[in-house]
Amino acid sequence: MEFKTILFYIFSTITVLAALRVITARNPVHAVLFLVLAFFNVAGLWMLLQAEFLSLALVMVYVGAVMVLFLFVVMMLDINIERVRAGFWSNLPLGILVGGLLAAEMAVVLSGRYFGLANLPPQNLPANYSNTKELARVLFTDYAYPFEIASVILLVAIIVAVMLTLRKRKDNKAMHSSDQIAVKAKDRMRLVKMAPEVELPASAKEGDKA
Repeated sequence: MEFKTILFYIFSTITVLAALRVITARNPVHAVLFLVLAFFNVAGLWMLLQAEFLSLALVMVYVGAVMVLFLFVVMMLDINIERVRAGFWSNLPLGILVGGLLAAEMAVVLSGRYFGLANLPPQNLPANYSNTKELARVLFTDYAYPFEIASVILLVAIIVAVMLTLRKRKDNKAMHSSDQIAVKAKDRMRLVKMAPEVELPASAKEGDKA
């Protein structure tokens, strides 16, 4: 068995286990961290497939930006875990159905009967061919408008995430410095006049009880 094959099985096993922990973890922060681990291993698989640009883009864009932003939002939002997990068993059949459809699609793609290198036309590529250069050429020429639209959508998502973190929460106690500076001395302390109370001696208290 070659070393690349061993790495493939290692990355694949960790990816599957991390994906299972994403949907079974009780804490949403832990689920996001397991998703980051899954992305790292998928990047390793793409590196083995000689898709260096996609591998680095996955690490820098998804792990470095989107997942960190997602983790920040999850940590800042007031998520009721019990309410989120309340409908787990009722939605389980639908989840199994969707998972079965995805598994069937992956089986069709990976079987190689309809998809695969054997079904592709032969390409005579030069020795100095670069996957990164060719991908960049196609991305910024044929798919320039979809790329710009995706960038705008991602920017809107970042703005919405920041707005969600800045919303008022019931359990958040914040002090405004402007209110502290504008306060006056008479508002800080108020003197209340009360009638004096004289404590009776112990003998007088016992006489009253008798």
